[in-house]
Amino acid sequence: MDDSKFCTLIVDDSAISRGIFEKALKAAGRFEIVGQVSNGRKAIDFCKSHDVDFVITDYDMPEMNGVDATKIISKQLGIPVCIYSEDNSVKAEALEAGAIIFELKPSFSSYSAQSMQLFIQRLIAALKDMVPYSHKTSEKETVSKEKKSSSHDFQVLCIGASTGGPTAVEEVLSGLGKQFPLPILYVQHIDIGSDDKMVQWFNKCCPNTPMFLAKDGDVAEKGKVYMAPANKHLVIDYLTDSGKPVLKLSDEPPERFLKPAVNKLFRSAANHYKSNCLAVLLTGMGRDGAEGCREIIDNGGFTIVEDKSTCAVFGMPAAAIELKAASKVFPRDIIAGEILKLV
Repeated sequence: MDDSKFCTLIVDDSAISRGIFEKALKAAGRFEIVGQVSNGRKAIDFCKSHDVDFVITDYDMPEMNGVDATKIISKQLGIPVCIYSEDNSVKAEALEAGAIIFELKPSFSSYSAQSMQLFIQRLIAALKDMVPYSHKTSEKETVSKEKKSSSHDFQVLCIGASTGGPTAVEEVLSGLGKQFPLPILYVQHIDIGSDDKMVQWFNKCCPNTPMFLAKDGDVAEKGKVYMAPANKHLVIDYLTDSGKPVLKLSDEPPERFLKPAVNKLFRSAANHYKSNCLAVLLTGMGRDGAEGCREIIDNGGFTIVEDKSTCAVFGMPAAAIELKAASKVFPRDIIAGEILKLV
């Protein structure tokens, strides 16, 4: 993480709490407070009209609570969120909603600078792989590096993403138009119980590319998206005579604590399609997908990695670039156009 500051929104119905958090966050030197609001509905409106890198919100608030707001702020707007509460039992609900971290709210009745300092340290640790967006820059910095490779006849598009992924994938899929000529296989790090809802959300946002929760034995058709279900690896079992991928759901152990893992899909696609594999690695925390991108490159395939300027979390894309596993690096808003040029 560099020395730039996170443009931070504080959300709490208590003005006293907002003031305490503002003072502590400013003192940490890593946060620039760009706003304070009193409920989740106002937080969503603020994020849509202002530059925000990070949101810290209370759980229990009037009109809209922190969890309901996070579902939109995190999954649709791609902004990382911390939810805090005095009730530890809501932790699972908070993380399922998309929060990158849940914290117990410090007791202000027995407030101590040390307890707040520890709270802020945990926030910074959770944000260690994230890079604040440079809102002062009018032009997006684009890194594009061509790799010499043999000619391609792409037959599959694979997509991998984690934190901030749904919003990023929605933008890419929407830009592919109707009748996209390849089957699309998609791995998103997702909690159990959320996969069906996410597929429904995508089908509302991206009717041009119908999405399905992948099943064992599915023959992936062009123009359709097959998403890995929660707690199952998605791989290609074999190819039909016409080159269509037949899908398999694997119960193999998690890779780097992740199931599904982007690496599993990318390696499988590289093995079956060689130079005819096209993959896109988008925003996400950690390193998943980087080794898979490297294997695709080694087999003659082609990878597109999201640029730092548009990533909610520049972890997975940065790892791929570090491994020299990115054929091209582009900001999110031009990735769809580049895919269409290639296919």
